[in-house]
This record gives sequence, structure tokens and C-alpha cells, in this order.
Amino acid sequence: MAKIKLIEYFRVLPRWLFVKVTDEEGQYGWGESTLEGHSEAVEGTLQALSKRFQGYEADDIEHIWQTAWRLGFYRGGPVFMSAISGIDIALWDLKGRHLGVPIYQLLGGKVRDKVSVYGWIGGDRPSDVEAAGKARLAQGFKAVKMNATGDINWLDSPAILESSVQRFKAVKSIGLDAALDFHGRLHKPMAKQLAKALEAHHPLFIEEPLLSEHAEGIKHLSGLVTCPIALGERLYNRWDVKRFLEDGSVDVLQPDISHCGGISEIRRICSMAEAYDVAIAPHCPLGPIALAACMQVDISTPNFVIQEMGLGIHYNTEAGEYDITSYIKDPKVFEVKDGYVDALTGPGLGIEVDEEVVRRVSKNTEPWKPKEFYGVDGSIREW
Repeated sequence: MAKIKLIEYFRVLPRWLFVKVTDEEGQYGWGESTLEGHSEAVEGTLQALSKRFQGYEADDIEHIWQTAWRLGFYRGGPVFMSAISGIDIALWDLKGRHLGVPIYQLLGGKVRDKVSVYGWIGGDRPSDVEAAGKARLAQGFKAVKMNATGDINWLDSPAILESSVQRFKAVKSIGLDAALDFHGRLHKPMAKQLAKALEAHHPLFIEEPLLSEHAEGIKHLSGLVTCPIALGERLYNRWDVKRFLEDGSVDVLQPDISHCGGISEIRRICSMAEAYDVAIAPHCPLGPIALAACMQVDISTPNFVIQEMGLGIHYNTEAGEYDITSYIKDPKVFEVKDGYVDALTGPGLGIEVDEEVVRRVSKNTEPWKPKEFYGVDGSIREW
């Protein structure tokens, strides 16, 4: 394998950050460093890493990962790890393309032939989520994720809890399995009540019932309910994950391949989780490169259970409408059939990025600003 010649990054609509690594022979691979709302910070880190890794052997993926991690002294966190992630994914794609095999073949081969998936639905009323759920059924999904709550305060009316339960029951009534995302919005008094109220209705899992920084609170909550507890999108490496595995507070781990160090690190996290009988359901409301990278890992990971994907979510911008198929030449690779997506069989990531579109769109793409979510009292809520 040749040496790295060039590392480029592209800010594209609606809010994604793609990375391309090219070697001296002209072969290339694509990665994704998307960190919503922090593109400029990640771009700065990518610029520094790009200069460092020019001339490195592109084949030495682990050496490059360890160099990025260990030789900078300060390490970890969402910005730094997202930058590493994009480069790491691109190097795996490059290696797979060079050898003519899917990445999962480089990770030990398949343990399954297709990937179970779920899609997102929104809606504030039971009728809204029911309609959104039916649309997902029509797309081939058998499972969805939805907001557990809208605006709930530290202690609020029990009627708020009942509203959440009714929305959840409306989705279940049409034959969908459903997970509920708390987004870490609730403080512990309300999170305990809502988790208990949902318990009898068997959610697929409850996600971030509390913010991950409240590890002791999550541990407490895990002893009160039988609902599977999921978290991990705001954990950025194996050391962040370790305490949740050791204290037995998480049932479903959701590392984000674009935030946690790419394919190299997510594989290590998956293996750690397997030793604790914890399932893997990667977080991925991102672009097509991140989704393809997740699927390569899913196909080769024994404790994988279900994959988040943004298929069918269209982002309308002033420059047009974009979704996860906007930047690839073969959108049918992500087709959902009876709740599954077939394994990607092409070399590397198994997708073909439309570089012409990427370069054209990136020329005029402004940084994406984080969404703002406020309660009725004007105070900030987690989104």
C-alpha cells in the first residue's frame, strides 16, 4: 500500500462533514467526521492531523490511530475523536478498496447476512406519531424511535407522563416495535416516573434517561425498572464506556462511529461490551458514509442488535432537499426490506460516493448551527 498523499474534508448539506484520504497511487477512501454544530472545530483538528499524517503508510491504520491518540498528549472528547473517526473510516475504506473486499471481511468476516434497522419518527400527539409510524411501515421498517417527552420540568404534572404513554401506545398499536429517546432532558424525579409508567408497555429500550454525566443516577434508575437502558452517543472512547459496563447500568450501548474514533475504536468498544453481555445498537442519524461504516461493523459484530438509520428523513434547506442518498451513486444499497438492510457487498464501505456532488455542494455550505430547544418557562432543554 502506498503512502498518504492528501487528506481533504468537505462540509456538506444538511450538516455533515466528509473526509477523503488519497494515497500516492491515486487510490482513495471516504470517512465521516460529522459532529453536529461543531463542524469548524472538527475541521481545525482535521487540518492539523492532515499535515501530520501526510507520508504515513496508509495501510498502517492502527499505528495512525495510536499516533493521533497518544502523541498529542491531550486526548479524547467529541471534537478530537470525531476528527480521528473520519480519517480512520477513510483508511479502512481505502484498504478494503485496495484489496477488493468489504471492510467486514477485514474484521473477521460476517456473523449475519443482513442488518436490523430502525427509523426516527416525530409528533406531539398520538395521531401524529401513528401517522409517522405508518409511513415508516410503508418504507419497510419494523421498528422506530421517538421522543419520550417534549417539554417536562424537574417536577411536572402527572398528565405529562400519561401523554407520553399514550403516544407510545399509538405507535405500538400499528405493529411497530418502538424505543423512546429521553435525550437526557428529564431530571431524575421525572425520569423515574416516566420509565416506570412505560415499563408495562415494553419499549425496545429507553435512551439517555439521564445525561451520561450522571452515571450514579443512571445506575440508580437501572435498579428501579426492567426497561432496557441505552446510551452512548456522548461517550467518545473505550475509557468513557468502561464505567457503565463495570457498574452494570447499561443494557444497550450506542457508540457513534463518527464520534468515538471510527471503525478501529468502535470495534474495541463492541468487544468490551460483549464481555459484559451488553448489546450494541450504533447511534447514526448522520450521513451515508457513517451509516455504511456502521453496517460494516454490524455485520461482523456478534452482540449487535439493531442499527439507527436516517433513510427517508429529508432535510429541506435553501439550497434544496438532502437525505442520506444525496451523495451516493447507488441509493438502493440502503433499501429496507421487512425491517432489514442487506449486507453491503462492494469493496471497502460498499458505497460509491458521488464526489462531483460533494465538491459542488461543499463550496457554499455554511456551518450548521445547533438546534435550540426551550421550555415554556424560557429555560434551555436538551435537544
